[in-house]
This record gives sequence, structure tokens and C-alpha cells, in this order.
Amino acid sequence: MPRKTITISLEAYEALRRLKRPGESFSDAILRLAKSIPNLSELAGAWSDVPEEEAEEILRSIREA
Repeated sequence: MPRKTITISLEAYEALRRLKRPGESFSDAILRLAKSIPNLSELAGAWSDVPEEEAEEILRSIREA
């Protein structure tokens, strides 16, 4: 399998090391984590059934937090 060497900060390495599961390679961990990030287009229309007043209240609560 072809390989590519990358440089990351020590902080990024430690964060990835903490997220890596036992027996999992760093490559496996990166792929798992990358797959867990939803595609923005998958979220389009997700709030279409929420009444506008309720959506505004939710957004107001988020801003206040």
C-alpha cells in the first residue's frame, strides 16, 4: 500500500493518540474520525419541519450560551 508522510504538531499528535482506540493504527483512527464528520449537504433541510418560532427560540438560546 502506498504511504505518505505528514508532519503534525505535538498537540495534534497527542489529541489523535487520545482518540485512537486500542489496536487501531493512526491511519485507521484518522479514517474513522473523518467518516464521522457529516457532509454539510446531508444536513440541508434537517430543520424544515421545525416551526419558525421554535427555531428562532433555539437559535436565541444558543447565542445566549
